Amino acid sequence: MQDTWFVIPLFNEEQVIADVVRDVRRTFPNVVCVDDGSSDGSAAAADAAGAVVVRHPVNLGQGAALQTGFEYALSDPGMRWVVTFDADGQHQVSDVLEMLEKARAEHLDVVFGSRFLDQRTQAGALKKLVLRMAVAYTNLTTKTRLTDAHNGLRVISRDVVSRLSITQNRMAHASELVAQIGALDIRYGESPVHVLYTDYSRSKGQSLWNAVNILVELILR
Repeated sequence: MQDTWFVIPLFNEEQVIADVVRDVRRTFPNVVCVDDGSSDGSAAAADAAGAVVVRHPVNLGQGAALQTGFEYALSDPGMRWVVTFDADGQHQVSDVLEMLEKARAEHLDVVFGSRFLDQRTQAGALKKLVLRMAVAYTNLTTKTRLTDAHNGLRVISRDVVSRLSITQNRMAHASELVAQIGALDIRYGESPVHVLYTDYSRSKGQSLWNAVNILVELILR
């Protein structure tokens, strides 16, 4: 797995980030956490768990953190794949293994994780509705057809990463990323993933209101 880098945007996740990094590094040694102006001990915890830590001196938003992580991963000439992965423990390494297998077997440049291809993810009915509305809007305004456009778990080839330039720093960055991928002449697919909503992740913003914010930012963009 030396050709794969995990890019983890990090903002005030001191409570869980060490466990997340250790879990990833049992299978994938290359992890870069982009500390996006955290005010707690997130950076130190990630470093102690074995991640490379790149710091933003102020909070710029998840889109900016991903772009910084992409640029760091590209500095490794042996990198062939980037995995975008959340810091709050809601993504599963086992899903990443399946996504990478799919990418290699089907010669795909990008594999998007989708919560809606199986029944494992337990999200509320209203949240699912709002997320599906966001997917419909994204599919309408980009050259893609996805079932889950705002899932933070993705596998992206080096060639595609080198051609991305994220300018939307907040939640709308996910749709910008999809739009840029849709504009490229590449092969992409989706893979079912299990997003684990815990009390902790909900307290960090994984709520219905957060889904509404995504939809509002999309429309404003």
